[in-house]
Amino acid sequence: MNSSRVSRCTQARRRSPWLALTAFIALALALGFSMPKAHADAEAKVVYHADYADPRRFSAMLTSINNMVTHYHDNFIDYDVRIVFVSHGIRFVTDHPMEGTPFAEDEQLAEERDNLRGRLLSLVNMHGVRLELCDITRAAIQLANDELYDAVDLVPSGVVRIAQLQNEEGFAYLKIE
Repeated sequence: MNSSRVSRCTQARRRSPWLALTAFIALALALGFSMPKAHADAEAKVVYHADYADPRRFSAMLTSINNMVTHYHDNFIDYDVRIVFVSHGIRFVTDHPMEGTPFAEDEQLAEERDNLRGRLLSLVNMHGVRLELCDITRAAIQLANDELYDAVDLVPSGVVRIAQLQNEEGFAYLKIE
């Protein structure tokens, strides 16, 4: 057998898988098939529920959120992270001591207030985390709107808002225990 003929047969066999793959892709495109969108096009949506009084628990939530948004940022993933404050959670969106209410500042919160406020507002200002407070809670203790941190948006009902974010807008629900 001629060596040039062997060489041409070997080259044809090497090219044939690539030719078949190219033909398959061309056929798929002609029939209207498309490649799935990259995961990076998706937006992570997460709502945290804060309805407790414990500053240590709130600190753990802030750490969790910081870790989450750092991960999303480092991996070029768009995100929408929110905290919905209900009931005792109101303690973390105001510096008002709320004396005489079920949500009154205690010694532990007074000691940790500056640190917690700084971390919370850093998440808002540096990472775009959004804060929403149940207006039923605020109205029940007659706390003036201007006593809240500027970044706080009022929602008519915190639990209704959480349900809306989950059911209508596709948010994942997280609560730190």
